[in-house]
Amino acid sequence: MNYKSTRDSSVSVTSAQAIAQGISKDGGLFVPDEIPKITLNDIKALAGVDYRERAKFVFSKFLTDFSEAEIAYCVDNAYNTKAFDTDNIAELAHLFDGTYMLELWHGPTCAFKDMALQILPYLLTTSIKKLNSDKKVVILVATSGDTGKAALEGFKDVEGTSILVFYPDNGVSAMQKRQMTTQEGNNVGVCAIKGNFDDAQNGVKSIFTNSEIASKLNENGMMFSSANSINWGRLAPQIIYYISSYAQLVNDGEIKLGEKINIVVPTGNFGNILAGYYAKHMGIPVNKLICASNSNNVLTDFLKTGIYDRNRDFHATISPSMDILISSNLERLLYILSDENDKLINEWFDKLAKEGRYEVSQEVKERIFDEFSAGFCNDEETKATIKEIYDKYSYTCDTHTAVAVKVYNDYKSATGDTTKTIIASTASPYKFSGSVLSAIGEETEASEFELVDKLADVSKLAVPKSLAALKDKQVRFSKVIDKNQMKDYVFEALGI
Repeated sequence: MNYKSTRDSSVSVTSAQAIAQGISKDGGLFVPDEIPKITLNDIKALAGVDYRERAKFVFSKFLTDFSEAEIAYCVDNAYNTKAFDTDNIAELAHLFDGTYMLELWHGPTCAFKDMALQILPYLLTTSIKKLNSDKKVVILVATSGDTGKAALEGFKDVEGTSILVFYPDNGVSAMQKRQMTTQEGNNVGVCAIKGNFDDAQNGVKSIFTNSEIASKLNENGMMFSSANSINWGRLAPQIIYYISSYAQLVNDGEIKLGEKINIVVPTGNFGNILAGYYAKHMGIPVNKLICASNSNNVLTDFLKTGIYDRNRDFHATISPSMDILISSNLERLLYILSDENDKLINEWFDKLAKEGRYEVSQEVKERIFDEFSAGFCNDEETKATIKEIYDKYSYTCDTHTAVAVKVYNDYKSATGDTTKTIIASTASPYKFSGSVLSAIGEETEASEFELVDKLADVSKLAVPKSLAALKDKQVRFSKVIDKNQMKDYVFEALGI
C-alpha cells in the first residue's frame, strides 16, 4: 500500500516515507491509496486475542512495507504495562444501558494521545532505518494541551531525534502546562506562544513547508517530521482502538457479531473521529459517527451545513484541547469524499487560508450528512453533565468526555436512536481537577495538587502516579514568544 498527498494525487510514497516526512512537500496530508477491508470473520478472530495482537493485525493492513517482525517490535515495546496502567491498554466502562466509555487515558500522560504517541517513536525510528537515512529527525509539535506532553514523553531521549513543542500560553490547563514545562530529557524543548492553538498549528505548518528552512536543516544533517495527527503514524494507531473495542464488546457478549454501534468523539482537530471513520470503512459495523464540540463549534456547523467558516470568536473553555478553529484532519476526509479530487482540496483550503471560509459541493455535503451527526455544548452544560454522571453513576469524567456525553444525550433525544454506543473518553479527570471539582459542587480555592488530592477523595479514583510525581518536579521551560518568532526559536533550540 502506498500513500498519496491530499494536495497532489500523483504523489506516491511508502508508509515509511509518509511517517518519516510527516507532511507532503506540497503541504498536503498523506492518505492510504485505498482503505483496506476486514471481514466479520476477522473481527471474530480479533475478539479472542489481546490489544497487542489486534494492533499488529491492523498495522499489517496499512504498513505493508514493514515486516511482521518490525510491526511486532513497535507494538510490543509501546503497548505494555510499563507504559500503561492496565494490561487491556484501552478499557471499556459500562456506563448505562447500551452506552460504554472507551477509556483512552491509561497511558503515561493520562490522555488519549498516548495511544498513538507511545508507538510513534518506534514507527518513526523504524521508518528512518528502512529509508537508510542518517539524518537527525526534528519533531515539531503544536499542542492544545495533551499532544505536547504525550509527544514529549514518547520521544524523550530517543536516539537520533529532537522534539520541540509549542503551546498557547493561556490555552492549556494548569496540569497540562506543568506536565510540559517540567519535561525531562536531553532532546526536548518547550515554548509558549502568545496566541491560541491555531496560531501554533499554523506556525508549525508554515515552518514545515518552508523550503529555505528545510535546506538549512539539510545542511546540518537534520530533517523535520511531525508528531501531530497530520502524521499518518499518529492516525493509524487511533484506528486500532475502535476496532479493538468492537471486538471486545463481541467477546464480552455485549453485542452480537455484525451488530451496528454508534461512536461519539469529542474533537477539535478531527483526527480522533476520522480514525473512527477509517475503522467503519474497513468493516466495523457503525451506524453513526457523532462529532462533539465545545463552544468553538466550527466542526458542528460544518457537518450540519457543509460550510466551514473560521471567521468567528475564539472561546477559551474548560475543555481546552478542543479549543480549535482550524481542524487539520478534515482535509483527509474531504479528499476521500470528493473522490480524491486534489484540485477541489487545493481550491477549498486556499479559500480557507485567504478568506477563512469555504463551502463543499452538494455531493460531498450529502455524503457527510449520511455518515455524521454533530452537536456542541457550552461550559455550563459541560459542568452540568459532569455532575449528572457523577450523581447518577458515581462515575467521574473529565471536561472533554462530558462534552461528548452531552452531545450524545441530545442526539439520542432528537433521534430516538437506541443503537449501542461507544463514547471516547479522552482524558483523566485529574488533568482538569479544578473544573471537575467545581462541576461536582466542591470548593476549588486551593493549589493544583491540593485539588488533585481533593478529587481523589471525592471520586475514589487513584491519582495517576505520573501526575502525582509532578508536584516535586522543577520547571525547565518558561519561555514565551510571539507567534512570528517560532522559526527563530527552532533554529536557536537546534543550535543552527
